[in-house]
Amino acid sequence: MASHLTIAEVAERTGLTAHTLRYYERAALIAPVARAPGGQRRYAASDMEWIGFLLRLRETHMPIGQMQVFARLRSEGNTTAAERRSMLEQHLAQVLASITAMQHAAEALQAKIGHYQDLEASLCRAPTSPHQGSPHVPRNPSTLPPGPRQAARNRRTGR
Repeated sequence: MASHLTIAEVAERTGLTAHTLRYYERAALIAPVARAPGGQRRYAASDMEWIGFLLRLRETHMPIGQMQVFARLRSEGNTTAAERRSMLEQHLAQVLASITAMQHAAEALQAKIGHYQDLEASLCRAPTSPHQGSPHVPRNPSTLPPGPRQAARNRRTGR
């Protein structure tokens, strides 16, 4: 990796947009990034490592507010290590609970899919009626029993 990357290079490598990277800096998720003489941001390897960790937190659905607290504690140095560890342990417990819930949901979906596969298979094996598959033969409407609307009309009119 180059020693200092532009915002465009970081965006390309992380999948974040330049807008998001600037937002992360404004939101204090990323410490102010070093600037080139022309004022352009230049990201160091340590910035990239931290952004990678922020992406992991985001993938686990850690709220931005919690990420900001974690970033602030990180900026305060090693004296906050116990607090940061505790935050991560609590978040991990939530992530694991979410994974368990998703596994249960996936099992329910698999069971329902199996039900529909069995139902489809039984429909394929069901005996066919003698008229099934034969071409439609128009029938005389006067010989057909009345449909539900006509039957209701007949009851109202006394037919």
